[in-house]
Amino acid sequence: MSSRKASPLVEDAVTPVLPTQTSAIDEGSDLEHKSAALDTSADKQDVEELAKPVDLKEQRKAKNSDFFTVLASGAALISDGYSNNVTTMLNPLFTHRYGSRVFDSATSTRISNSLLVGAIIGQVVVGIICDRIGRKSAIVIATSLIVLGGIFATAASPVHGSTSALFWWITVARGALGVGVGAEYPASSTSASEAANERYGRKQRSTVFILVTNFVLSLGGPLAVSYFLIVLSASGYNNTTTPGDQRNLDIVWRLCYGFGAILPLPVFYFRMKILNSKAYRVGAIRRNVPYGLALKRYWPRLLGTCGAWFLYDFVAFSNGAFSGTIISTVVDNPTLKRVGEYQLLLGAIALPGALFGAFAVKPLGTKWLLCVGFTGYIIIGLSVGLAWERIISKPALFVVLYALIASFGNFGPGSCLGLVSSDSYPTALRGTFYGISAAVGKAGAAVGTEVFKPVTDNLGKKYVFIIAAGIGAAGVLFSALLIPDTTKFDLDSEDDRWRRYLLANGWNGELGDGSTPTHKASDVAALSDEDVSSEEGAVSKDDDVRR
Repeated sequence: MSSRKASPLVEDAVTPVLPTQTSAIDEGSDLEHKSAALDTSADKQDVEELAKPVDLKEQRKAKNSDFFTVLASGAALISDGYSNNVTTMLNPLFTHRYGSRVFDSATSTRISNSLLVGAIIGQVVVGIICDRIGRKSAIVIATSLIVLGGIFATAASPVHGSTSALFWWITVARGALGVGVGAEYPASSTSASEAANERYGRKQRSTVFILVTNFVLSLGGPLAVSYFLIVLSASGYNNTTTPGDQRNLDIVWRLCYGFGAILPLPVFYFRMKILNSKAYRVGAIRRNVPYGLALKRYWPRLLGTCGAWFLYDFVAFSNGAFSGTIISTVVDNPTLKRVGEYQLLLGAIALPGALFGAFAVKPLGTKWLLCVGFTGYIIIGLSVGLAWERIISKPALFVVLYALIASFGNFGPGSCLGLVSSDSYPTALRGTFYGISAAVGKAGAAVGTEVFKPVTDNLGKKYVFIIAAGIGAAGVLFSALLIPDTTKFDLDSEDDRWRRYLLANGWNGELGDGSTPTHKASDVAALSDEDVSSEEGAVSKDDDVRR
């Protein structure tokens, strides 16, 4: 990051802006003009100077901290992907083990939704912790909860022989695990966004972010199914109802839950190697956070990220959680192994979407990549739904088309929503607003999971795909109207605009994470007009209003 001189003004840049918000933007811009006098004193410090830690040990860590932060984010999120997807195969397993009367649709939905409810709590609470305490602390809290939740689920037992008690134990354990899984979203994603920006710059930031977030999350699906198949084969399960085979199934589900507790352990090593990002060390607001001003300035973006994520997770999580159930009703001789093999095929076909999305984000931009992904829901959803009877007669074709829905989801909204929710907001608000956006997404997942069974039971399975097409159409409209192209954003410039906005509105509180010299908002040297206009990706006010 180069040294920058003080300047009286940077143009306001808030995206997306609805037509009715133009006057509010102009008012905010006028207020920033009024703050010019606060930004021209000669004793201001450059961001690079302020980011230097006071402690000598932390100064030595700073050299490679951004690299280890990117690795830590990937290591943390692959465990999320595994935990999200392990239920895909355990739902059919529990049906085989206990029968559909004991492990009924209500029990299956409760266990699936427990993780989602926990995730909502984790995303909101740890999103705030990310901003108020620090990225590094939030990652450790999230990882610890995942490990403890996985251990608790592995130890679940029928209390006094009650299978009802067993499934309530698993429900509570998955809920605790869900808090950790949800916490990883803001903790790892905000860290990855800032670290990738500092190490790789704006041109590569988006691609690196998607590779260590959405791609590894998507990799968790095939990993969960592969591990399940390996353990199932090693257990000697022969697809019978004998007491020996029942014990084998108990071993399988415990090992699957237990492996989820082991996966995130490398994060604890990476934690020793990382610091909070430079942007956070300088721009964090840990006390007296001006949430009112934040909402006044960023509510259009927040509406966009929340709404689009709700629509995406409504389809993605419900289809993912019950894909094993759907496949088992379509394929011939649906043994656990056969269903698992088709499930692995589904995950393998869906995975390239996340990889292609990482490299398509630069030429297409986040807005249009989202639109392409949601359009895939429309095309594939209608194709499967309207030709259901003919397609299910060919199980392999059905699985391929089913996988293409997930692949389009990974390509578009899966790749973009975390990125947009990170890059749309300044450092001081990134964790909180990312957490809120992701939590609304998980609320959509919970709603989708809750209505999945009633839809399939009362209307038929083909309507799952027709509804997915309708959600895709809503997603296209939402993305086109409310989502900005964040690949053009410069994160340092956004922090500078946010700080000036605060000064213009009379807020001049303390900034920083405590590891750097204490400073107030007015102590930070502003980026000059020349710096902002020459920054790669700097967005003008007029461009923002048009978006």
